Amino acid sequence: MHSSLINTQLQLGARMPETTGNCFNSFRARQHFVIRLLLLILYSACFPAFAQTNVPASTTNHTAAPARDQRATDIRSACISGRRCICGKVIKIVPEGLVVESGYTALMHPPFTGSWVIPAGALVNRDSKLLERDEPASPCIGTILLTDFPKRPTVKLYDYVLLQAYPAGEYLYTPVAGVEKQIRKFAGGLDTAVKLKLAAEK
Repeated sequence: MHSSLINTQLQLGARMPETTGNCFNSFRARQHFVIRLLLLILYSACFPAFAQTNVPASTTNHTAAPARDQRATDIRSACISGRRCICGKVIKIVPEGLVVESGYTALMHPPFTGSWVIPAGALVNRDSKLLERDEPASPCIGTILLTDFPKRPTVKLYDYVLLQAYPAGEYLYTPVAGVEKQIRKFAGGLDTAVKLKLAAEK
C-alpha cells in the first residue's frame, strides 16, 4: 500500500513540468511534492515498528487472564477433592490460626456434633494407629494449621474442634524453641484456600 502511494506521487512529479505554466509555479509544485514524498516515506518507516511494538503486548494481556482463570479452577477442584474433616485438639494458638492435633474421630459422632467447638474436658481419645484415607471429607490425621474458621464460639487452648476444611498449602510450625517442621495448612473456607494456594505460586 505504501509503495503504491509513493509510486503514484513519483508519476505525478514526473509530469509536473508539462502541467505548470511558468518556472516559479513549477518550482513551488515540485517543492510541495518533495515534502509530501518525505512525509510518506517517514510514515512508511514508522508505522510497522509501532504496530510490532503494541500488538504482542495486547496479545499477551488477552492470553494471561484465561490462563489465570484456568489455574484457579484447577486449584478449586483439587481443594474440593482434598477436603478433610478436622477433628482434633487445639495444641497452640498462633497469629496465623490454630495448630490442631487432628485424629480424634470420636468427635464426629454424637454428642459432639452439636457445635464446631467442643470444650477441653470432653472425654475422647486419639487412635495413634489410625491412618488417613485419601478420600474427600475423610478424617484428617496429624498436626495441621487451621485458618479461616468461625469466630464464634471463641476457641481456647486445648479445646477440640470439628469442621470441614480445605488444603491451603503448608505452614512452618515451631513446637518448641529451636525446632521447626512443615505441617499442612487447611482453611475453613474454600475461597480462602484457593487464594492462599494461588498466592503461594507467585
